[in-house]
Amino acid sequence: MSRYSRLIGIDVGTKWVGLARTDLLRMVANPIGTYPPPEAIEKLKKLVETEQVEKLVIGWPLTPEGGEGRAIRMVERFITRLRLVLPEIEIAKMDERYTSKEAVAAMVESGVPKMKRRDSDRVNQAAAAIILQKYLDETGN
Repeated sequence: MSRYSRLIGIDVGTKWVGLARTDLLRMVANPIGTYPPPEAIEKLKKLVETEQVEKLVIGWPLTPEGGEGRAIRMVERFITRLRLVLPEIEIAKMDERYTSKEAVAAMVESGVPKMKRRDSDRVNQAAAAIILQKYLDETGN
């Protein structure tokens, strides 16, 4: 692996999976798209094959109290499918509490119209970028 590599952030929702990636210096996370889960797995496979991806960072949906709720099972199933397709790539879990609210707040701040903020696909990809940026900030990765 080159000394330059990317991290990919993943926000798994019930219908959509938001994706984000870092720049090659791993300083900034940017949203790249939202996909139905099977397409997200294919997109991740392509990204790993073509973009020097070192690690996947997946949002871990803890309850407000910090426990593991029902949403964890959905994310675990997604991770299981990812490991079948990308067994060699490291997967890190990152607490995703409140990232969807932060994503909506960021869209408000940047002037995204109210109707567009309601699109769950926009929220998912923005949340993926927030998850990834938090990971970068907390780990210095």
